[in-house]
Amino acid sequence: MKKYRRWQRILILSLLSFSVFAPILLVSQRLKTLTSIGRKEFIEDLANIKYRTDDLRLNAIEQEAAEELKGPKLIVFKEKDFSSVVSHSYNENGDSDQSGDARDASKLLEANVTETNDKGKEKDSHQIQQNKIQMNYREKEQSNQETVRHDQPLQSQSRRETDEKVKQMRDQLIRAKAYLSFSPPGSNSHLVKELRTRIKEVERAVGEASKDSDLSRSASQKMRSMGVSLAKASHVFPDCSAMATKLRAMAYNAEEQVRAQKNQESYLFQLAGRTTPKGLHCLSMRLTAEYFSLQPEERQFPNQQKLHDPDLYHYAVFSDNILACAVVVNSTIASAKEPEKIVFHVVTDSLNLPAISMWFLLNPTGKATIHIQSVDNFDWLPTKYNAILKEQKSNDPRYTSALNHLRFYLPYIFPALKKIVLFDHDVVVQRDLTGLWSVDMKGKVNAAVETCQGSESSFRPMHMLMNFSDPFLAKRFNANVCTWAFGMNMFDLREWRRLNLTTLYRNYLQLGLKRPLWKAGSLPLGWITFYNQTVALEKRWHALGLGYDSGLGLGDIEHAAVIHYDGVMKPWLEIGIAKYKGYWSKHVQYDHPYLQQCNIHE
Repeated sequence: MKKYRRWQRILILSLLSFSVFAPILLVSQRLKTLTSIGRKEFIEDLANIKYRTDDLRLNAIEQEAAEELKGPKLIVFKEKDFSSVVSHSYNENGDSDQSGDARDASKLLEANVTETNDKGKEKDSHQIQQNKIQMNYREKEQSNQETVRHDQPLQSQSRRETDEKVKQMRDQLIRAKAYLSFSPPGSNSHLVKELRTRIKEVERAVGEASKDSDLSRSASQKMRSMGVSLAKASHVFPDCSAMATKLRAMAYNAEEQVRAQKNQESYLFQLAGRTTPKGLHCLSMRLTAEYFSLQPEERQFPNQQKLHDPDLYHYAVFSDNILACAVVVNSTIASAKEPEKIVFHVVTDSLNLPAISMWFLLNPTGKATIHIQSVDNFDWLPTKYNAILKEQKSNDPRYTSALNHLRFYLPYIFPALKKIVLFDHDVVVQRDLTGLWSVDMKGKVNAAVETCQGSESSFRPMHMLMNFSDPFLAKRFNANVCTWAFGMNMFDLREWRRLNLTTLYRNYLQLGLKRPLWKAGSLPLGWITFYNQTVALEKRWHALGLGYDSGLGLGDIEHAAVIHYDGVMKPWLEIGIAKYKGYWSKHVQYDHPYLQQCNIHE
């Protein structure tokens, strides 16, 4: 009985073991078959795919080498294409239709191939993107160039739009302030508070817009808010006539303020123009002290025997400005082909005679001859001459100075000379002036550049400075006659003496003190003194306007023999036109110890 039970247990355990291990063996055998088949065919399929990928790359390389750059031909394999490739591979091996296990293996392999295909597509896509980038490189460059060309008009258009918005905001400010003026004094209503708040916001937005060309969204929002507030105010204050009256009053006050500002600006400009810079005062004092430390024999200039030689080229300048005289003399000598034939006559006042003399003693003129005189040493000049000149009504003392009117006494100052060229002290000589001495004077006294062309900034008709409503001028002079300029003039002193034009000048000066015939200054007196006695010079000899006109052509300036800083903005002043200062400053010795000590810099 015991043996029977024991065999029964063994049988049961054996059956249980067989039921457990039999499925395991069957499954392992089946997996082994699948693995061997799948591995072999999967390797073959990968080889086929690799060949396809190589074909793609070769195709792309061939297309890149073509004359025109084109993208590689894109070959996309769908799942059915890979299925056909796999099926074809299976048929070659003779295993595709032999068992259901092989079909299962085909499905497994198809999944693996699909994954590999995705990776290949990613690589091909990356190659295509690179090719597209290369293809579009030139197009991007062209697009960038077009963008740059279009940037400027877009910016200018944006600026115009911003200016228009700013103008609208300012109009809103005017209306809001007008509405505020309608409110009772001390009113603190909600509308008044709102208007005051909106005014502050819009004023802030206007200030920001003036600094930045782009108007922000917040500024536009403030404009809309102000518009709403103004609409409310228009309902509260519907009286249009009162509004119009208030706006007219505000416009009148604004015009008065603008007129006052312009007058103040003009006055300050004139004041700055006739004010001597601090550095020039310092330079004059140092040179004067140095001059008086010299012995009398050390104050003499060389070559004084040439002063009265009529066969030499004599130039004159009347000034009390040390640096201005130095530039006129230096530029003339530097431009001359024969500087040894040049004699320069500088006439100043007794106050500046030591300083100007010391400057040229420290800075000799080389082969040229220099002669410096004081107007106070001219005994033939009337004793009341300065007092007579000051009777002219002028706010600018330069127009009534003796040095300015001394030009009418040239035959008295240089009795031995035949001809002389007179410079204003605000000129720079850029060319050799030898040819000027051979100009045909045609029996006239004065040779000058004309200023009668209305298209030029130097245009000055006679009626601009003279009162032709007076019968004395209307009968004797033609208001439409061509005018001319001082600054660089050639004078025939022999013809001047013959016509006794200095006496004529004195008569006109006395007549002008009795009634207003012309504006103060030497130019209108020169026009009538040398009336019909002036010959025109070519424009190339004398360029005008560098002291007031910033729009002159640089070509005309550089080709002119003499350039003239006529006007208020002299090159030695801070208010001088910056782009013209270089022509003047290159003749100043800024490295001179006295200039450095007096803080005179370029």
